Amino acid sequence: MKRLLLTLTLVCLALALLTLTTHVAHSGRSPLPEKPPGSLRFATLNVHYILLRKPDGPWSVADWDRRKGPMDDAVKAINPDVLGFQEMESFAGAADGGVNLARDYLLAQNPGYAAAANGDWREFPSTQPIFYRRDTLRLLDQGWFFFADTPDIIYSRTFNGSYPAFASWAEFEPLDGGPAFRVVNVHFEYSSRSNRQRSAALVADRIAPWVAGGQQVVLLGDINALARSATADILTAAGLRLTPAPGATYHLNAGLNLFGAIDHIAATAGVELATPPMALRQRFRGVWPSDHYPVIADLRFIAVD
Repeated sequence: MKRLLLTLTLVCLALALLTLTTHVAHSGRSPLPEKPPGSLRFATLNVHYILLRKPDGPWSVADWDRRKGPMDDAVKAINPDVLGFQEMESFAGAADGGVNLARDYLLAQNPGYAAAANGDWREFPSTQPIFYRRDTLRLLDQGWFFFADTPDIIYSRTFNGSYPAFASWAEFEPLDGGPAFRVVNVHFEYSSRSNRQRSAALVADRIAPWVAGGQQVVLLGDINALARSATADILTAAGLRLTPAPGATYHLNAGLNLFGAIDHIAATAGVELATPPMALRQRFRGVWPSDHYPVIADLRFIAVD
């Protein structure tokens, strides 16, 4: 019995040490750099949905009231030109998507921004809006497609029949006269590897005509996969350069960093990194805004021969 207890104690200590080592390896906090001249700041953030029928506890309305100020602080600290959100949903347990607390609050607090990839929820899935600076960019077009066998039917379930997942996209033109570009904002399913890979393949198929036409594409979002995964390889093969932020981008809503980045910013040829991607790992007002960290990168658009 003593030998068994000793063995169990050693195993527990080894697991604790492994967890601590992994956490340290995927942590680190660096200040946001200044945005270099001639670049645009892009960011992505999974904000976690809000449960409208849950009065208190994690992800409830009361929890949103606690998180919303810190989330606004994070947006203002990042000061992005383009910011793609995932899980920006106020979920009432029914099909009605008319309430979106996070989107409406952040737009009200940041009047210099507008929401692209946004519209009447009956015609446009509005849980992945793309915020953009009104004084920097002009919205030219927007759209969506679902990760499904029927991608152009709104709210189609994923390839294996699980909850709907989709890509939103927007086309922008810089007000300073630069070339137009497209931003694709994605959220791949976390539980099914085949769904993630088929979703990546659909993204590759949809951006192919844009890339062939010479347009630059920036991909933002939560792909629920590491940079060296088969899912990421599909995106890379489509011409998207994926440079992961060092360390964790998901922290279990506890600042616990156990694996590498699953939230990414990637871009096609003609887009160079002015500053490399980084995760902003910090509380605001003592509160984590979400269970994901924002990921930020400054990009510069250059001519392609």
